[in-house]
Amino acid sequence: MAESRNQPVLGRPTGAFVGASWVALGLGASVYVVGLYNARMLLSEKGFFLAVFLLGLFAALSVQKAVRDRAEDVPVTGAYLGVAWAMLLAALTLMTVGLWNAELLLSEKGFYGIGFAMSLFAVVAVQKNVRDLAAFRRAHPDATPANRPVFPSAA
Repeated sequence: MAESRNQPVLGRPTGAFVGASWVALGLGASVYVVGLYNARMLLSEKGFFLAVFLLGLFAALSVQKAVRDRAEDVPVTGAYLGVAWAMLLAALTLMTVGLWNAELLLSEKGFYGIGFAMSLFAVVAVQKNVRDLAAFRRAHPDATPANRPVFPSAA
């Protein structure tokens, strides 16, 4: 079956999606950290929320990578995948319990929760885009940023 001229090249995310993913990650992480910096809480509480935030980002990135590796038949041990999922669930649980017990306004709790969730989603999207772009560059080594095809050639 011949490829349609309107079918995009598989594995190459659009510039808009790549940009939106980076903006979402930057925005989510920066508002979370700035909010934490300005919060009226003990330094130990700030440290807890920052550590849980960083754990969540790393765990979400690890889960995305391990799942993608398995989908592409790259060996991933069950132990690594299990630990990645466990750490993501631990980060989500710790954030939920921490916010539930924090002496913050409900709006502040929502602010941190949304910043956390937005950053977790965005880090997964950024990792996916980085990997998709790398795969595209391997498949099309002669394509420069100016002449990379948006659609497959009709050849």
